[in-house]
Amino acid sequence: MSQSLGLTRVEIGHTVHFRKTVGESDVYLFAGITGDLSPNHTDEEYMKQTRYGRRIAHGALLVGYMSTCSTKLIEQAGATAVSYGYDRIRFVRPVFIGDTIAIEYRVTAKHEAEAKTVAEVTVTNQHGEVVAVATHILKFL
Repeated sequence: MSQSLGLTRVEIGHTVHFRKTVGESDVYLFAGITGDLSPNHTDEEYMKQTRYGRRIAHGALLVGYMSTCSTKLIEQAGATAVSYGYDRIRFVRPVFIGDTIAIEYRVTAKHEAEAKTVAEVTVTNQHGEVVAVATHILKFL
């Protein structure tokens, strides 16, 4: 399929969702893969002494979940595209093991000449609180 055809299937306002409960195995597997074994993520007793009171998920793990949405968008477009990067990533609240997060990935701009889309990504927890935000750029090949 022509990439321009794939890009034409993505309109401003196109939205993709992903929802998941963040499990202990998610955090430990991510820690092992990346080598980020910070006690923030892996030491319950240490974290009991902090303002959070328990272990928190890696922010970069949340970015991985955001990536799931861009992959879903690419599949819906029937195209080949790659991540051109994330801008203005903010982790505004902690995500705890056992939290259920919902990601909304909404296309806010489309640059035909550059074959790029821009999306606003919002992650909320089961209480409806925003826990992370980002802007994602997708480059259609």
